Amino acid sequence: MSGKLYLCATPIGNLGDVSARCLEVLSSADLIAAEDTRRTLQLLNHFGITKPLTSYHEHNKREKGGYIVSLLKDGKNVALVSDAGTPAISDPGEDMVKLCIENGIEVTSVPGPVAAVNALILSGLNASRFAFEGFLSVNKRHRREHLESIKNDTRTLIFYEAPHKLKNTIADMQSAFGGNRRIALARELTKIHEEVMRCTLDEAAAYYEENAPRGEYVIVVEGAAAEKSETENEWNDVPVKEHVERYISQGMTVKDAVKAAAADRNVPKRDVYNEYHKED
Repeated sequence: MSGKLYLCATPIGNLGDVSARCLEVLSSADLIAAEDTRRTLQLLNHFGITKPLTSYHEHNKREKGGYIVSLLKDGKNVALVSDAGTPAISDPGEDMVKLCIENGIEVTSVPGPVAAVNALILSGLNASRFAFEGFLSVNKRHRREHLESIKNDTRTLIFYEAPHKLKNTIADMQSAFGGNRRIALARELTKIHEEVMRCTLDEAAAYYEENAPRGEYVIVVEGAAAEKSETENEWNDVPVKEHVERYISQGMTVKDAVKAAAADRNVPKRDVYNEYHKED
């Protein structure tokens, strides 16, 4: 029987955020695969856990992926951890999951901290609908094309960014989204010096002209304003009965007029029919 791959979420800053289940899995796993073995070793030492460690990161994922799968097929249980937070989100853990699925190996998650979600709920922006965009390309053209493709997305947008790229990213966001778009820049999340700056893109650009970016950032960007369609603007204030009768006066049958009015309003024909006949 094959073993199981456990995706273990580890703290993004405060070690107190690690779950009891995560510690249990790390303690019982046959092997821990870590994106950064040195950082993971600090976590294990803090909680007195002694287990074999192997590296699994972007530069060795093909070689190590096969090795980990072979262990899993031999019945070993492997715990996979990222640099910090939840594995498989903007890190090579995603490839490990796919590899396990292709080989019929069971994968389960041990939930915990996610920097993107923490930043979102602290941003003060709409958290009901959002899109995680991850890291933008280091290539200027690709980065600008990416931002241009999502500039009209009405969902709140979440990005990860390194400090040395932050100023260029903000400048490109100003160009794509407009300087008045609201954002939140979160850094040092869950740590003593946690900081969330809520401002516009123009204000952020001005701030970082005078202050050097420090630490890894999560950028939360307000979604684009939803635009009403021309049809909605035209028919919103027109009563249904009047709407249908306009089409009838043009020579349409009641059935066709109801169908046309329903299409204008983007509602079911039955709703328009019932509204039209309710006073008859």
